Amino acid sequence: MMGLGARGILQLLISIIFVLAVAGVAIAQTANPPSAPASATAAQPPAEVRQMLELMQTPQVKEWMATQMKAAPTATQAETAEVSALSELVGHARRHVEMVSDAAMAIPDEVASASDIVEREVAPSGWVLITTEVVMLFLAGALVELLFRIVVPKPQIRQSDDEVMTIAHHATANLFYRIVPAVVFAVATLVPLLAFNWPPITRSMAIAIAIALIVARFAVALGRLLVALVTLPRADGERQISRAKALFWFRRCALFVIYFAFGWAAIQVMVPLGFSDGARYFVAYILGLGLFAIAVEAVWSRPVEEGEHRNLTLSWGLTIYFGLLWVLWVTGFNLLLWIGIYTVLLPRALAVATLAVRSLHRAEAGLLAQRRIATVLLDRGVRALIITAAAFWFGRMLGLAADRMAAGETMVDRIARGAIGGIVILLAADLVWHLARAYINGKLDEARVDGAATDEEKARRARLQTLLPIFRNILAVIIAVIAVLMVLSGLGVQIAPLIAGAGVVGVAVGFGAQTIVKDVISGMFYLWDDAFRVGEYIESGSHKGVVEAFSLRSVKLRHHRGPLTTVPFGELGAVKNLNRDWTIDKITLNVTYDTDLVKAKKVIKQIGQQLLDNPDYSPHIIETLKMKGVEQFGEFAIVIRLAMMTKPGEQFVIRRNALAMIRNAFKENGIEFAVPTVQVSSEGHEADARAAAARHLSQRPNSEEPAV
Repeated sequence: MMGLGARGILQLLISIIFVLAVAGVAIAQTANPPSAPASATAAQPPAEVRQMLELMQTPQVKEWMATQMKAAPTATQAETAEVSALSELVGHARRHVEMVSDAAMAIPDEVASASDIVEREVAPSGWVLITTEVVMLFLAGALVELLFRIVVPKPQIRQSDDEVMTIAHHATANLFYRIVPAVVFAVATLVPLLAFNWPPITRSMAIAIAIALIVARFAVALGRLLVALVTLPRADGERQISRAKALFWFRRCALFVIYFAFGWAAIQVMVPLGFSDGARYFVAYILGLGLFAIAVEAVWSRPVEEGEHRNLTLSWGLTIYFGLLWVLWVTGFNLLLWIGIYTVLLPRALAVATLAVRSLHRAEAGLLAQRRIATVLLDRGVRALIITAAAFWFGRMLGLAADRMAAGETMVDRIARGAIGGIVILLAADLVWHLARAYINGKLDEARVDGAATDEEKARRARLQTLLPIFRNILAVIIAVIAVLMVLSGLGVQIAPLIAGAGVVGVAVGFGAQTIVKDVISGMFYLWDDAFRVGEYIESGSHKGVVEAFSLRSVKLRHHRGPLTTVPFGELGAVKNLNRDWTIDKITLNVTYDTDLVKAKKVIKQIGQQLLDNPDYSPHIIETLKMKGVEQFGEFAIVIRLAMMTKPGEQFVIRRNALAMIRNAFKENGIEFAVPTVQVSSEGHEADARAAAARHLSQRPNSEEPAV
C-alpha cells in the first residue's frame, strides 16, 4: 500500500465505495421488486448515501472519474514494461515446451478420437470407394505423365558447328522436357480432386496430399532443369559445376523438399481430425528430425574437389548450426529460426539462380537472341522473385497476416509491413533501372557512328551518343530518390517535411554554388542548341580537342596530342565546331618568277582529278583540289593559292597526299619551288683584303713563335 502513494490510496477507496454502492443498489432492487412498494420504502438508503450517489451523477465527477480510470492502467503498463525482454523470451519458450510436452502425453487419446472421426466419415461411402479415390489421387499424375512421354518423345538436341547454337538448343530442349511434363502431372493430379465427391474431412486431406504431390513433382523438374543449366560448358570448355556435384546436391535438395512437402501435408491432415495445436507441434518437431538428418548427411557426404580434403571444422560447425536451428524451432523462437535459415539458404539460392541465368546468357543465340529486355527480366527478375518470396514468407512465419499488416494494428506490424514493402520497392526500382539501362545501352550500341550510311544518319547517331548517357544518369538519380522516399514513407516517416526541406536546401545551394548551377544550365543549353556532339572536334578559347564524354556540369576534350581536358560548361563560351557539314582547306605555294603559271594550273588540275579517282579519297571530297590563282608577288617568289572542300576531319589525310603528289608533279614538269637565298660578293676589294691580312701578320707577338 505504501508503494501506491496517497493519490493511489484515494483512487482505490473511491473505486471501492463506488462498486459497493452500485452493488447495494442492485441487491436492494433484486430483494425488493416494484410489486412490493412497502418493502422498497423500508429499504431506502440513508441520506448520506443518496447524497453521494447524486454527487457521482454530476458531469464534473463523471469526467474526473473517467480520467482517473484511463490513467489507472498506465501504472500497470509501466510496471509491465519493466520486465526484461530476456525473461519474456524464456517464459515464452517454457510455455511452448510445456504445451508440446503435455500434448505428447495426450496423443494416444487424440489418435483414438481421430479414428472415430474417420470411421464416421468413411461409413456412408465405404472403405473401398475412399481407398480407390485416394489411390487414384496418388497415381493419376504419374500415369498421365507417362502417357504424355510416350506420345511426345524427348526432343533431340541439334548439333551445330557453332558451339553457342548447340548450347542454345540444349537449353531449349531441357526447358521443354523438364517443365512441360510437370505441368501435365499437376493438371492430371487435380482431375481426381475435382471429379470425385469427397466427404468434407476427406476433401481437406485430399487437397493437402495433392499440394504435396505437385510441389514434389515441380521440385524434381526444376532441380533437373537447374542441373542441366549449371553443367553447361563455358566459353573455355570447362563446366561451371561438375555434373557429379550438381547431381549430388540435386538429390539431397529434392529429398529435403519432398520430405518437407509430405510432412506439411501430414500436419495439415491433422487439423480436420481434431488434433490439438500441441499435438501437431509435437508431430512436426519429430518430423523435423528427419529434415535435420537429411541436412547433416548432405554436409558430411558432400563431394570435394580432386586433391582437396574434407573440412571437418566446417562439417561440425554446420551440424551444430542445424541442431541449434531445430532447438530454436522446438522452443518457439520463430524469428531467430528463420533468420538462421535465410542466412544459409538465401545466398545459395541466389548463387544457383545466377549460375542458371548465366547459362541462359550463353544460350542467347537460340533463346534470348538480341533481346536485352528479356535477358534483364530473367536475370534481375529471378533474383527479385526469390528475395520477395523470402520476405513475404518471413513475415507470414512470424504471424504477420496480410490483413493485420494492412491495418497496421501494432508497432511490430507497421515495422514489418514497412520493411517488407521497402524490400519490394527496392527490388522493383532495381529491376526498372536495369531495364531502362539495358534499353538505353541497346540504343547506344545501335547508334554507333561507324555504322552510319549517310551523313544525316551519322549526325543523328552522334546526337544520340551525346544525349542518351546524360539521360541515363538523370534517370538513375530519379529512380533512386523516388525509391528512397517510398521506402521511408512505408516505414512511417513523414516525407513531406523532407521534400520541403530539400526544396529549401536546393535554393540555398543554388545561391551558394552559383558556378555549379551556371555550369549545369549552360550545359543544358549547349545540348539543346546541338552545339557539339561526342566525337566532334571543337575549339573554345584556349581549349580544343575531340569531345569524348559529358557529365552534368563539364565536357571532356581529348587534344590531338593526347592530353584530356575537363572543361566546365560555364567556361566554354563561344564554341567553334570543326566537324559540321564541310570544311575548306587552303594551300599556299611559292614558285619562282620564271614559272609558267598556265602549266602549273594544268598540273594541279590533273592532281585534283587523281584524288577524285582514288577510291579512298573520293567519298570524302566535295570539291577537288584547284588552283585559285596568284595570291601575291613576294620578295623572292610568286605566291599561288590552292583550295579544296572536304568532309570535316578528312582534309588532313587528303592534304598530306596532295602535297606529296604536287612535289613529284612539279619536279617532273620543271616547275621549281622558290626559296630565299643570300649572296655575298667581294668584287673590287681584293687590295684592301690583302693589306688587312699583312697588317695582321705584322702585329703578331714574338712569343707566339715556336720554341727551339
